[in-house]
Amino acid sequence: MPNIKDIERKPKHMTKIGGQALIEGVMMRGPRDISIAVRKPDGEIELKVDPIDNMTTRNKFFKLPFVRGVVALIESMVVGTKALMYSAEFYETEEEKNKEPGRFEKFIQKIFKDKAEDIAIYITVLVSIAISIGLFMLAPTFLTNFIKSKVNNSIYLNLIEGVIRVTIFLIYLLGVSKLEDIQRVFQYHGAEHKTIHCYEYEEELTVENVKKHPILHPRCGTSFLFMVMIISILVFSFFGWPNPLQRFILRIILLPVIAGISYEINKIIGRSNGKFAYIVSYPGLMLQKMATTKEPDDSQIEVAIEALKGVIVADKEEDRW
Repeated sequence: MPNIKDIERKPKHMTKIGGQALIEGVMMRGPRDISIAVRKPDGEIELKVDPIDNMTTRNKFFKLPFVRGVVALIESMVVGTKALMYSAEFYETEEEKNKEPGRFEKFIQKIFKDKAEDIAIYITVLVSIAISIGLFMLAPTFLTNFIKSKVNNSIYLNLIEGVIRVTIFLIYLLGVSKLEDIQRVFQYHGAEHKTIHCYEYEEELTVENVKKHPILHPRCGTSFLFMVMIISILVFSFFGWPNPLQRFILRIILLPVIAGISYEINKIIGRSNGKFAYIVSYPGLMLQKMATTKEPDDSQIEVAIEALKGVIVADKEEDRW
């Protein structure tokens, strides 16, 4: 189980730089740029750095508390999907590269032309969101409805629904973590965390220095997702247990509210290294340890270091948490 030392640390500089594990690679997002480092099949590291261009840089409204959480969630999914697709290109077989596009792909290319790739990414994100809502929001409320006749208290029903939601989430994560290819992705996830810890301690970014640090990080996306699960139980409890259609609509409408609240709580907890932060972050850390992070090897750490170097800015106040 996670040790309090995994979070009760005193880094010299707490950064808002975050990342994502990819297929044989790591993506890092800094205050100005997004960096993607991928270990190619020939062993070389390919580095790609692009400037950030998002909604929060173009409109102050999207920087407001609670609003920024929803924006950050959507943007992270879009950016993450793009990065994942980019890393996958290095490992496509010749057959996959020469494969004829399907009817839907041809339709998208015909209608949107140069924007076809971006549109395909947004469609992928929308489908992912729809599947997530169906699996983690609608399925639990549907299953809970079977015991409505035995439980009359709406608070208990919402609590049972929440337990079912968390159970489905845990089963999904643990099942995925057993896949061999995904285990390598989770090793890169561990490399990403270790590298960010090293940077926060203002140590030189070398493999030996990075290896000393833990694979768990309190400001990980896994912790954020678990926070969403917990906050959803509390928020849904305020609306009782209406008929199935009303519940489904409420679950979808309230999702941005839940994401916004969870984001703000994560930001507050992320600034602390005390025991209270450890208690609140413990479930997320436990999920990281059980499923989403694995100890990386030296070559994976090298990739994470290259990705992080690509987003570091001279003025550290720009990336302060």
